[in-house]
Amino acid sequence: MARVIHVFRAPDRFVAGTVGEPGDRAFYLQAIESARTISVLLEKQQVSVLAERITALLGEVGKRFGEANLASDDRPVPTGDSDPLTVPLEEEFRVGTMGLGWDADSSSIVVELLAVTEEEIDESVVLDDTEEGPDALRVFLSPSAAKAFAERAEKVVDAGRAPCPLCAEPLDPEGHVCVRLNGYHDRNPVAEVE
Repeated sequence: MARVIHVFRAPDRFVAGTVGEPGDRAFYLQAIESARTISVLLEKQQVSVLAERITALLGEVGKRFGEANLASDDRPVPTGDSDPLTVPLEEEFRVGTMGLGWDADSSSIVVELLAVTEEEIDESVVLDDTEEGPDALRVFLSPSAAKAFAERAEKVVDAGRAPCPLCAEPLDPEGHVCVRLNGYHDRNPVAEVE
């Protein structure tokens, strides 16, 4: 079966979102352009890494090409999008490999998300239109849209369960077994030697 690459050159919306309660959330990325909507499922860590890498790439592009290049974008600047994911939510595929790049011709961050596959993925498949390989979602984002995506993605990731103040693991509503409080308490602290 031929590979399907969903390309969004000027998405109206590209966001990270979740379905479910904290501790049991499913993470999605959703691209919308005109009447076309594509949603892909991925892991929380993948959303976090993507947001971090986009921020780092924007910083690198700013250093190499100048901040003016990032600011000279004539596309509309997205405002803080806090709306939920568009429904009905139909998963196109589960994300396995992610690619990220800078397209100098369009002054865009390019995000490519490839479907999970049993076979090992050749690097040449990422950000390429080859006939062979896993299905993909490719989104071109203006620097301002990429920054807005990263900011929202970080908020979505952070909106989960609160971390334990001792071990930083997520706290569950029904309780938490903290590794830092493993039952050992030093009843006779060693006196300081003067």
